[in-house]
Amino acid sequence: MSLSRRTAARSVRMLGVTAASAALALSAAGTALANDIKDFSAEAACDGTQGVITVTDKNAAGTPAIVTVFLENNGADLRQVGKPQNVKGTAAGVTVSFAEAWEPNVTYRVHIKAGNDVNADVEPFLTTPAKACKADDTSTPSTTPSSTESSTPSDTAPPPVETVTPSPSDSASDSAAPVPSASNVPSAAVQESNLAETGANSNTGLIVGIAAALVVVGGGAVFFGMRRRGSSNR
Repeated sequence: MSLSRRTAARSVRMLGVTAASAALALSAAGTALANDIKDFSAEAACDGTQGVITVTDKNAAGTPAIVTVFLENNGADLRQVGKPQNVKGTAAGVTVSFAEAWEPNVTYRVHIKAGNDVNADVEPFLTTPAKACKADDTSTPSTTPSSTESSTPSDTAPPPVETVTPSPSDSASDSAAPVPSASNVPSAAVQESNLAETGANSNTGLIVGIAAALVVVGGGAVFFGMRRRGSSNR
């Protein structure tokens, strides 16, 4: 009888130890699966040329959580970034993103609400990098040779020559001006011909004078000759 009691007592003690061990294991497992603010992390990154704030949930329990992001200014909320987002974490981590054109060296507060276990901010607060996302460079480098550039019209090109079109009044005045007739205006050749015909500017007068003198002399010689002949006949 005493042996049986000892065996039973040992069995009870072993069961107690086993139950305690199981309780401790379950407690440890429950603690590991419970939500913890340390399961969440935040980062400011760039999605191409756009800024984003990403929040990662690595809670293995998969408890749904609500993530809200605020822009801070001197320890106060300046504005809320977008709308709150739901996330259900895994051991590998699940990420949600908030589009935000963040500036360098600014602070954001990330608040987590997960069931009854977590209602706190991610610590420390998120501080953005010192360099913002690279802006999209839309300018196209010029590959045109300088010779091509010189062939294009420039501001230094001479202005076009303006063509002066005579006005109707100028044309009328020009056409109305009298044109001297060739028959009314004697030319230099005609004047010289008339002078030659009239004896002007020639030796005709001298010749006539000499001829007259010769006639007078001849007449006198004839007169004296006849007179001498008459006297000789007497």
